[in-house]
Amino acid sequence: MRKLWPVTVLFVCLAAAGCKSAFINATVSNHRHTPLSLIEVDYPSASFGIQTLAPGEDYHYRFKVIGNGPATVLWNEGQDQKRSSGPVLRDGDTGTLNVTFTSNPNPTWDVALANRAVR
Repeated sequence: MRKLWPVTVLFVCLAAAGCKSAFINATVSNHRHTPLSLIEVDYPSASFGIQTLAPGEDYHYRFKVIGNGPATVLWNEGQDQKRSSGPVLRDGDTGTLNVTFTSNPNPTWDVALANRAVR
């Protein structure tokens, strides 16, 4: 029983410290008066999509950045496909990314990244 004590203490300390992976919590918001369709958010190594986003609706998504590169959003307005370039994301970034569609032609990007290493 004495031999298990150090292992138990080590396990409790590791569990209390927790392991935290680097994720970005993204929100896509439609503040327009019309629905948006076929929204695609691209980021390094992957993407996510939304079929339709009604006026006043928010869509939340959590992702991990693997690699470096720009974020972009593509969406349809009627028969036209639109595109907006966003910030450069880097491997290991953590924080928030908000893409907000307003009455302006292009969405606004609001990014708050923590623990970002200077490269």
